[in-house]
Amino acid sequence: MEAIVEKYSEIFSRRDLRVEDWFLMSSPWPTLSICLAYVLIVKVIGPKFMEKREPYDLRNILVIYNGLQVLFSAWLFYEYGRGGWFHGYSFTCQPVDYSNNEMAIRMVHACWWYYFSKYTEFF
Repeated sequence: MEAIVEKYSEIFSRRDLRVEDWFLMSSPWPTLSICLAYVLIVKVIGPKFMEKREPYDLRNILVIYNGLQVLFSAWLFYEYGRGGWFHGYSFTCQPVDYSNNEMAIRMVHACWWYYFSKYTEFF
């Protein structure tokens, strides 16, 4: 058990210090908590809440939501292109650029927004 705890400590200590203070980046616990809350709401709370109710008509809201998600994804594609793919990044694996140059920071921001977009998809 001690070896497992040590290995997890080693893995969690490997992080990009440039994003240490960013929202949801300080540790894996906020992400785990949000994911577990999502499963609880979808599998337990939501069905219990809706068991004696008629389904909501969310068609218009979903059209707007999907349109915004498409715009968000298009912007992310643009950012990945400008941050690296069209400026020297390889389409295959390569080492992470931990420098503070403009393109590396732009890619870090794009990656964070991609990470955040996974939460918007929970909606």
